[in-house]
Amino acid sequence: MTATASHPTTDRWPELPFEDWKDTAATLHMWTQIVGKIRMVQTPWINHSWSVALYVSPRGLTTSPIPHGDRRFQIDFDFLNHQLLISSSDDKSRTIPLEPQTTADFYAQVMGALTQLEMPVEIYAQPNEVEEAIPFAEDEQHASYDAEAAQRFWRALLQVDRIFTKFRAGFLGKSSPSHFFWGSFDLAVTRFSGRTAPEHPGGYPNMPLDVMREAYSHEVSSAGFWPGGEQMPFPIFYSYAYPTPEGFSEVEVKPEGAKWNPDLGEFVLPYDEVRRATSPDQMLMEFLETTYKGAARLADWDIQGLEQTFRQ
Repeated sequence: MTATASHPTTDRWPELPFEDWKDTAATLHMWTQIVGKIRMVQTPWINHSWSVALYVSPRGLTTSPIPHGDRRFQIDFDFLNHQLLISSSDDKSRTIPLEPQTTADFYAQVMGALTQLEMPVEIYAQPNEVEEAIPFAEDEQHASYDAEAAQRFWRALLQVDRIFTKFRAGFLGKSSPSHFFWGSFDLAVTRFSGRTAPEHPGGYPNMPLDVMREAYSHEVSSAGFWPGGEQMPFPIFYSYAYPTPEGFSEVEVKPEGAKWNPDLGEFVLPYDEVRRATSPDQMLMEFLETTYKGAARLADWDIQGLEQTFRQ
């Protein structure tokens, strides 16, 4: 596939076979890390790294507005026109085509565009949460961009984000937005009990221990969507709790296709199970609700006090 602008698919829950686009996924992982790190260094820190994430937009992924002195700018991945748009509050902009190119070239273009806009930014210029952390300026390995596959991935994110946001609306307690973490390359939504948690042991590659411990400083029930990787080469929904309450792996969850994965320490539901369901919305919401309820019940959360009936 080339990176020329393609007609948007009308498939609400598109196919997303990992093997067909794994090189593009790996490249986008690096590109989103570059953009995410720009947001991270310019944005005031918000608990649990909420200030570093990207958000699903009507055209792709966005940083939302980022401060730079008394100006603001925003960076958007546009998976309809296949371009990266950098726009500022003083009506200046730069575009970078999303097309096959090395991560080194992409990095140079992004940082050069910010300098041209008189908003230079310095980042820690190598990736996190990957085994081989090649500095961005030296990365000739990740250079794939399949425009159709990138658009399918975003279309899947659109639907997942819609359901995650609805799920979040049913909780009165502290809850994250539905947001895209560029380190792990997944969309996630997290609920908190309000109680502190034991210190996290860490163990993630190229991930500072203090960041992990702050992220899991309080009890959570978290769910997400991950497009796949070498460890599990197909897209999945997942749900876990930290700390993991005793007996969580034995909780009865819905739908039937959801299984406990002992290697990951979380419940997993293949994306294809949801995509092919008569009602994907209902199936995904059942997974979110039953895994959360199981974790919250076993960990003795104040379930009644933390939930609300939300308006449709």
